[in-house]
Amino acid sequence: MKRRLLLVSNSTVHGGGYLEHCQQQIKDFFGPQVKRILFVPYALHNQDSYTKTARDKLKTLGYEVDSVHEAADPVEAVRQAEGIFIGGGNTFRLLKALYDHNLVTEIKNRVLQDGVPYMGSSAGSNVATVSINTTNDMPIVYPPTFSAIGLVPFNINPHYLDPDPNSKHMGETREQRILQYHEEPDTPSVLGLREGSMLLVEGNQATLLGSTKLYLCKSPLTAEPETLRQH
Repeated sequence: MKRRLLLVSNSTVHGGGYLEHCQQQIKDFFGPQVKRILFVPYALHNQDSYTKTARDKLKTLGYEVDSVHEAADPVEAVRQAEGIFIGGGNTFRLLKALYDHNLVTEIKNRVLQDGVPYMGSSAGSNVATVSINTTNDMPIVYPPTFSAIGLVPFNINPHYLDPDPNSKHMGETREQRILQYHEEPDTPSVLGLREGSMLLVEGNQATLLGSTKLYLCKSPLTAEPETLRQH
């Protein structure tokens, strides 16, 4: 399998700038062979501003950026892309736009069949998985399905927070909500990516990168073919 993914929990960590905490991993991931990256800004309302933020940052790393929302034909833009980066924001808005523009199958084919490197952050990592059922976002719009691109056989919960034993908050913890998800039938395992972490997927091997450890909640029904190790 040609699959190469860099799935980042969050684009900004406290005290740092946009993609600053993972800029070396980005350079290692795309390498010198990728000259232009296709950015997908659909998760935020102001796509022009979002594109400028991504374009300015990635230019400092040596990459030119084309935005899919600026393309006359988004499908053709995906077909011509050397690398793909889907940014964070609202996961429901993002997935709906991907379906509205007929990009879900196109992206999947480019990544899994052609080996085009795919990077996602937050919502962009969510849509790379089986479904967006484990997102933290509110359903501000309604995509035709919660099924996502399916580049990996598990789900992700970005910005994962550990239970705080001193908190007086009476709502469910993130862990409890993931366990509730697994009470439903045929649900895949969920990787909780704490802020500052990212998952590098190469073929059938997944490596945890970054400054924090991984939370893994295995599905009682689904066996994972991935080999997961921490860098």
